[in-house]
Amino acid sequence: MTRELVIYCDESAKKGVHFSNFYGGALVGGENIDFVRQTLNDKKTDLNLHGEVKWVKITENYRDKYIELMNAFFDLIDAGSVKVRIMFTQNLREPVGLTADQLENEYFLLYYQFVKHAFGLQHCNFDGQPVSIRVYFDRLPDTKEKVAQFKSYICGLEKNPYFRRAQIIVKSENIADVVSHEHVVLQCLDVILGSMNFRLNDLHKIKPEGQRIRGKRTRAKEEVFKEISRRIRSIYPNFNIGANTGTVEASDHWTHPYRHWLFIPSNHRVRTDMSKHKK
Repeated sequence: MTRELVIYCDESAKKGVHFSNFYGGALVGGENIDFVRQTLNDKKTDLNLHGEVKWVKITENYRDKYIELMNAFFDLIDAGSVKVRIMFTQNLREPVGLTADQLENEYFLLYYQFVKHAFGLQHCNFDGQPVSIRVYFDRLPDTKEKVAQFKSYICGLEKNPYFRRAQIIVKSENIADVVSHEHVVLQCLDVILGSMNFRLNDLHKIKPEGQRIRGKRTRAKEEVFKEISRRIRSIYPNFNIGANTGTVEASDHWTHPYRHWLFIPSNHRVRTDMSKHKK
C-alpha cells in the first residue's frame, strides 16, 4: 500500500539586511492531513480568525490570537503530526562564479534544493512500501513557462538514486501551486517564516521615523516571535535560529520535528564589509 506525504511550501524575503532567500516547508503524513486541517481550522474559528492568517497582518489587537494559533500549530509539531523546515542564506557568504542562467533562476534553483534536501526524504521509508509525495507551493511568482519547468524538475526527483532507493514517487498531478487563503497549514507556515525573517533581519528594532519607541505593530510581532522561539526551544534548548540545526545521524534530517538550514553555496566568498550577525 502506498503511503502519502503532503508538503506545503512557502517563501519570503528575497533580500534582507543580513539574511535572504527564506524558504519554508511543512510536511504532514497523509494519514494525519484531515486531522491537522480540522484542528487548525477549528482553532481559527474559536479565535474568530475568519480571514487568511499572515505574518504581515499581525497587529496589537490580533497578537494574542496569533500566539494561540501558533501554540496549536506547535502542539501538532510536538505530537509528530507536522514537521517544519526553514531555509535561508546569509549575505555574509556571497556566491561566486554563477552563470547568467543561475543568477536568473536563483529563486527556483534554491527552491529545488530545499524540496530535495530539507526534509531528508531519502530516510522517510520505514516499512519498504512506496511513498507518494504531494507538494503544494504557495503561488509561484513567475511565468507559466518557468513554473512548468520548475515543476518538471520537482517531478524528476523520483529518478534520483536516493529517492528511488526509498521508493519515492513524485507525479506531475501531485505538484501544484495554490492560494494560501485556502490552506491553513500554509498560513501557519507563513507566520513562522515571517517571524524568522523579522528577527534575523533586525526588523524588530525598527522605529517609525522621528519616533523614540517602536510602533505597536512591531512590538506585537515581536511578542508572536518570542512565543514561536519559546516553543522551538522547548524542543531544542539554546536553539540558534540563524544556524544549521545540528544532527547526530543523517536520518535526523527526516526524524526531527523542526529544523533550520543555513544554505551555504559551495563556491562563495566571505564579505569583509559585513560582520557576522549572530543570534
